[in-house]
Amino acid sequence: MPEKKQMAPKRTHQFNMAEKECIIVVGPTAVGKTAEAIKIATALKTDIISADSRQCYKEMKIGVARPSDAELSMVRHHFIANHSIHENITAASFEKEALACLDMIFQDHDQAVVCGGTGLYIKALAEGLDEIPEVPIALRNEVISLHQDKGVEGLRDALLSLDPLFGLHGDIHNPNRMMRALEVIMHTGFPIAHYQKGVAQKHQVEDQLSGAVGKRNFKIRYQLIQLPREDLYTRINNRVNMMMAEGLEDEARSLFAFKHLTALQTVGYKELFDFFEGKCSREDAIEKIKQHTRNYAKRQITWFSRLSIN
Repeated sequence: MPEKKQMAPKRTHQFNMAEKECIIVVGPTAVGKTAEAIKIATALKTDIISADSRQCYKEMKIGVARPSDAELSMVRHHFIANHSIHENITAASFEKEALACLDMIFQDHDQAVVCGGTGLYIKALAEGLDEIPEVPIALRNEVISLHQDKGVEGLRDALLSLDPLFGLHGDIHNPNRMMRALEVIMHTGFPIAHYQKGVAQKHQVEDQLSGAVGKRNFKIRYQLIQLPREDLYTRINNRVNMMMAEGLEDEARSLFAFKHLTALQTVGYKELFDFFEGKCSREDAIEKIKQHTRNYAKRQITWFSRLSIN
């Protein structure tokens, strides 16, 4: 009998992860992160992973300042317009997806670039997240409805009645974080801080402040993009004007029916939804977008100031 042919083993690219480097470009909104990330990635001939919690939604483009088609054609991007607003994308799911992208990029490149302003996503990628129990979708929808019916004040009152210490360690001006904290304590009976005070988290925070990298087996280098506050705010105001000129109002109208979704609880859309509902004038909505974007930039600056950046 002829000898049976053996299948050749699948070849894999072997490499040392300790020699790989993830360059994370951070900074507040409108500061110029996209241009800088493209410049770095082009020089290194590598890919970019977006760490933006809204640019991943294909239905949202103008209002989330998604990179232009020309920019996307210059460098291969990941986590851009690859999910629907009807999907529940979290920092934990981003962590899993981004690490898989890094593993793929590192097969052929020694470096990869991450670009974004969502601090929790960057923390998830660089350090990992605490284990927080999954919340039933019915409870999540209940909390979303509370926010829709009672607004931020009603959401804050409900949360602080169950978790009075949240105001000391949490962001009581961020409805998404308040909704997350409320659903966790309603589901588990424990405040969200209960799941964030372990020894592992303590070490992760110490590692972050010292420039070390949690449990990751690749190197991480941060590149902070900054501008004087007055210049940044001028850029923000100009960007909002440009978004309106490019059709943000029409984009928001096309998504108005889905305003209850978490993805649409976003600056630039919420304010226009209020205009559509007659709660404010168009001019007031535009000014609120500018103001709320400036407020968001200020929170981002505070977040990134905690990083040890060379």
